[in-house]
Amino acid sequence: MLGRRHRDVEDDENLERWLLTYADLITLLLAFFVVLYSISRIDAGKFNRVSDALTTAFRAENKGAGLAKDISSELLINKQLRRGNLGILKEQIEKISQQIDLGTQMKTELQPRGLIIRISESAIFDLGKAELKPQAKKMLDLISIQLLKIPNHVRVEGHTDNLPISNERFKSNWELSTSRATECLKYLIEKHTFPPERIAALGYAEFRPIALNTSVEGRAKNRRVDIVVLNIEDSHLEPEKLDEAAQANPSDASEEEKQPQLEPGQL
Repeated sequence: MLGRRHRDVEDDENLERWLLTYADLITLLLAFFVVLYSISRIDAGKFNRVSDALTTAFRAENKGAGLAKDISSELLINKQLRRGNLGILKEQIEKISQQIDLGTQMKTELQPRGLIIRISESAIFDLGKAELKPQAKKMLDLISIQLLKIPNHVRVEGHTDNLPISNERFKSNWELSTSRATECLKYLIEKHTFPPERIAALGYAEFRPIALNTSVEGRAKNRRVDIVVLNIEDSHLEPEKLDEAAQANPSDASEEEKQPQLEPGQL
């Protein structure tokens, strides 16, 4: 009797063990769904703040990279200009022309002697006058920034058409063209402290035309100011400052200095 009763008790215990496993499973499922529910309930405000912070950080990084690239490019351009690279200078001047919307009033051209910055009369002077227009001063302000970066010599050349001029100030086209070139030169030196030893003014009157003077359009093209940036080779051929030349060649002293000085009473 005792043995049978003992087996009945064990059988009842074995039959109820599945309840423990089932309860554990239900508990795990409940925990699983609780986790899923908590994940699905994202705090929209926190999410937006995190998203904005990441976006700002990436933009700042990209902006910093872009700024570093711009600075590197600018340094390279300045280095090329210091070496007298006229191709780079041409690109910079063309950007200025686009910046102030000059259209065909300012053109650039590379020639064997250097870079020609060609400015039409209508953009810089009134007809028959030599006073700079306000627009012309703005133009020269921007051009001077680039010209000061290079070691090359500069010539400012005035040109007219073949129609004779005679007024109270100018008796000929020679005087008009020279006065216009000189006016530009003075502005660059006085306003922007351009080195005077690296710049010169010339007047060619009507004798260096770039178009036929037989039409209104041709004469308009000929009335111009050319800022000529000489190439490095031609720049070296420009006259040196006399005091520097004398110091470099003391043997070139004047004949008066070479003559022996006589003592008083000697003949």
